[in-house]
Amino acid sequence: MRRIRAAVVEAPGAPFTVRDLDLGEPRPDEVLVRMTAAGVCHTDLAMRDIWPRRLTPTVFGHEGAGRVEAVGAEVRGVAPGDRVCLTFASCGTCDQCATGRPAYCLHAPALNFSGGRADGTSPLSRDGTPVYGAFFGQSSFATYAVVRERGVVPVPADLPDEVAAPLGCSGQTGAGTVLNRLRPERGASLVVMGAGGVGLSAVMAAVAVGCDPVVAVDPVPARRTLAVELGAKAALPPGDGLVGALRDLTGGGAHHVVETTGRPEVARQAVAALSPRGELALLGLGGEVTFDVMPLLAKGVRVHGVIEGDSDPARFLPELIGLWRRGRFPVERLVAAFPFEEIGAAVAAMEDGSAVKPVLTFD
Repeated sequence: MRRIRAAVVEAPGAPFTVRDLDLGEPRPDEVLVRMTAAGVCHTDLAMRDIWPRRLTPTVFGHEGAGRVEAVGAEVRGVAPGDRVCLTFASCGTCDQCATGRPAYCLHAPALNFSGGRADGTSPLSRDGTPVYGAFFGQSSFATYAVVRERGVVPVPADLPDEVAAPLGCSGQTGAGTVLNRLRPERGASLVVMGAGGVGLSAVMAAVAVGCDPVVAVDPVPARRTLAVELGAKAALPPGDGLVGALRDLTGGGAHHVVETTGRPEVARQAVAALSPRGELALLGLGGEVTFDVMPLLAKGVRVHGVIEGDSDPARFLPELIGLWRRGRFPVERLVAAFPFEEIGAAVAAMEDGSAVKPVLTFD
């Protein structure tokens, strides 16, 4: 048993409060990671607010990066001292995992959102009482995490912590939607609705593969400015006249739209902004969306639901790191660093829009 510090949510919607917890040793197929950085994602905040009371207290966090401290007896892919990025959990044996699509693992709910391991246990406890964890297989809002081997991806020793951390979720979700699912041709037009961490990752990926024009939509002026600095031809505020402006910029309609907000009205605008046979990728967490079927039929629109950018992290994260080395995926431009103990300030900065991608750093 190891004493750690972790940001605990005591009840649904409660603040993240840093507390002392105990962490068990890794099982044979698990890895103990000392965290060096952890990104804060809107999913952490959304899930905190709707998390079942029966699964509290709990520890969230799912964009971890760190160093391997110890490995279980069956682990072969990493060793103590290796630098790693943490990512979502998958079983490795179901039909989806076996065919290279672990983002759609048939056991994902139990492995990522059950409050513990697949067998119902949690490695976390407080004064002998279990604390729920294993969020996205990691619960990385903590100084240490125990993760199954499939949830760790080795990264180069010189990769900055603030770059490594977002890759495991927001980076691969936005970029993977473009590179793995939409696969636009060079010169295709692509619009991104929502210029947060996921949306700007999609912008960078689209620019990297030669989409033209790339257009971002966001209500925050600073994020629109950043989108243009990252290569977008234009960045527009939402509101009346948006669809017409997007059609003008894209020559009659976009070949691809990436919708990251989860807002039904934005999804409907996205359909309206598409060209005939255009493609819409829905990424944002949200509720029910209704569409008029006739425009979908008349245009021949294809609608994609995408999780984690269709990524196989062991294959895709090294590709993103390669783009970063070539200056084509500058994730660090999105990052605002906060000491771990100041997680409340990091969350506030994300909620008020002053930080695109808060990243917690650990001593």
